[in-house]
Amino acid sequence: MAAGRAAGVNAGVNAGGGRVAPAPAIAVEILDADPADFRIDVRSEGEARRVTVRYTGAAPVDAAVRVSVTVRDADDPWWLIPGLFYGTNRPADNDRLYPRFEPCIDGRPARDAFTSAEWHFRSDRAATPAVLVWPGRDRSGLALSVPPTTALGLTGLGFALRDGDAQLSATFPAREFPVTYYGDAEPRDPEVLRHTFVPGDEIELAVRIHTLSADRHDYARLLRALHSASAASAPLRPWVDIPTAAALSAEGLHRWHYDPDPGVLLETVGFDREVTGRDGRPVDRQAMHIGWVSGIPWAYAMLRHADRTGDAPLREAAERIIDFCTAELSPSGTFWGVWYRDSGWSQSWTAHRRGLHGRTLGEATHFLVRAVALHDRPDWRAAASSNLDTIVARQRDDGNLGSIHHAETGEVLVWDGSAGLAWVGALAEAAAWDERYLPAAVRAADWYARLVLDEDLHGAPEDVDLAGTSEDGYVAVMAYRALHRATGDGRWLDLARRAADFALSFRYTYDVDFAPSSMLGVYDFGTRGADQASPSNQHLHSYGLVMTREMLELADATGDEHYRERALESLACFRQFVARFDGDFNAYRGMVTERYYQTECFQPKGMLLTLSHAWSAGVLLLGCEDAIAAGILGP
Repeated sequence: MAAGRAAGVNAGVNAGGGRVAPAPAIAVEILDADPADFRIDVRSEGEARRVTVRYTGAAPVDAAVRVSVTVRDADDPWWLIPGLFYGTNRPADNDRLYPRFEPCIDGRPARDAFTSAEWHFRSDRAATPAVLVWPGRDRSGLALSVPPTTALGLTGLGFALRDGDAQLSATFPAREFPVTYYGDAEPRDPEVLRHTFVPGDEIELAVRIHTLSADRHDYARLLRALHSASAASAPLRPWVDIPTAAALSAEGLHRWHYDPDPGVLLETVGFDREVTGRDGRPVDRQAMHIGWVSGIPWAYAMLRHADRTGDAPLREAAERIIDFCTAELSPSGTFWGVWYRDSGWSQSWTAHRRGLHGRTLGEATHFLVRAVALHDRPDWRAAASSNLDTIVARQRDDGNLGSIHHAETGEVLVWDGSAGLAWVGALAEAAAWDERYLPAAVRAADWYARLVLDEDLHGAPEDVDLAGTSEDGYVAVMAYRALHRATGDGRWLDLARRAADFALSFRYTYDVDFAPSSMLGVYDFGTRGADQASPSNQHLHSYGLVMTREMLELADATGDEHYRERALESLACFRQFVARFDGDFNAYRGMVTERYYQTECFQPKGMLLTLSHAWSAGVLLLGCEDAIAAGILGP
């Protein structure tokens, strides 16, 4: 690696204790070529740095440009790349490997290939192309942001801790280091992109340097500003209006996912129904989670739609699903985790034998409480009460509700993480049934508040162990909004707001460029409003629609229209790729996929997962019904 000449900047940075210190100088490097053949000029325009690169060599050369900024004396750095990297990013003993930050101490080797003190990523992995750092507790932070693409191609984002100093960088075009993550435990070779400079080339690159307060949550202010700046260049383009999307997704759930024998909502259904010569059934997942990726929440959405439209067959299907889910509880008094056609009810997706995941159980119970509010059936209420009574009895004195529970003994197998927040909404909304529920919800909300305040929500989905995800934000928003609704206490409203900001950090603020002949390119898929699932699962998903009601309420309660705008842009985003007719994007009418591949992870960029998921259709239906209930029908 060859380094070019560094250029200075003179912006101010808020240091600890309110001092204003000079911003560190930016450095400009030429990678993989002789820096003597390049001339670099840097101009400062407020936060912006305009970097002009002139190539003076005699022959074409393949090279890259890196712009970096250094923060001195980073004794405890906390990193953020929105949607991609949070703090150390992965718990050290997490059972799923993906990139983790760890300082290099005394030259000791990294614990695994995905642990490093330096990381560089392509920017389409980031919900907003920016990299942030706070060098230590109670110290102000710094951020560097770039356009997602430039004349040199896709940009890259990176950071490193070197000799006690924190470095933020942008690379033009992107490269990845020390390895490339493709969604599994096998590290791929680093991706290295270069631009071919020809004699006389002159290219201008733009980076922005942002100062941040000592409160890590100041990222929300910056991301809001960057969203505002990029929204105009990423217009929303839903394919259908909200009532039509509701009708299509309801049809998809009923036509493709509902199986009346025995009355379940199958989790996945293949687009190609003839792939095996037996109507596609062998590629369909013959299983149903009680909540999360199937089950009660989406049956509730079907019930909402049926009540509004008078669709009697859909109502019958929704009721049958909830009947089936509530007919058999685990020996410990909660729901089971997953039903399988060949073996019946069983545990959740966890390595803990007979483990039931608290978020899945809590979410199912929350939506069952809402279903009871629509149709007060004694068996539904009894099942909800059994779950709530059981979980209140297990609650620790400090309020923790646990993350994984043993199906038979009821022992709490894992206390770590914030999965237990999923019970708070159910407890708060069922408080009219039993006076014990609201105090239990308050104690739990108090316990988990520290994770909200530390930007450390993690462990909500079953499939990533204790990793942090976008879903942790959704769960927290729903929990604290329900508690504020029940009590009027402004503290819960503030925590709901902070949780919403955390969730929105995963939401794409711009449109990713796709190859014109890829599936997402052909259909001109707009990514603004879609969420990165997690740093572990780097694909776009629509689960954020689960909190549509809460985001609309949050806008009303705070007077901040930003939350309404972000809720509706997500609903607009996922009114793309809901099949409007049999054969639409090779799917059948009403089918909705789970995964949109906006970067190189799991599948090549621009592909679409050719499976319809019950939760994907269900959460779109729920978001549409919540918007319609609020009087919003389009665009």
